[in-house]
Amino acid sequence: MSGKVVMVIDDEKIVCDMAKIALRKEGYEVETFVDLVLAVERLKGRSFDLVITDLKMKGIDGMEVLRTIKEKYPATKVIMITAFAHLSAAIEAFRGEVSDFFPKPIKLKELVAAVKRAVGDEA
Repeated sequence: MSGKVVMVIDDEKIVCDMAKIALRKEGYEVETFVDLVLAVERLKGRSFDLVITDLKMKGIDGMEVLRTIKEKYPATKVIMITAFAHLSAAIEAFRGEVSDFFPKPIKLKELVAAVKRAVGDEA
């Protein structure tokens, strides 16, 4: 078992559920949030090794989430996912120190591999 703790933030519950199932199979502890306010509150009370967050959510910009995480929790790795995979968004995300960037629909096998790379669980 990995022992690493992952947070998934996406306003689509199905994305959260699928990521949770795939990552738990690999031994990760996973918490999911469709509500960004609740996710940010949870970050205040718990240390996460990795946050997977959507770039565009209702009323919230994922880049703002990235900046908040990197400012308050610099050791936490971030993977960005989005249905709006524009080159400019990817460049901005990498400048904001994301570990990886994925367009939707997400390929779970690739996401799991990216999580392993980001938290140092590669074989």
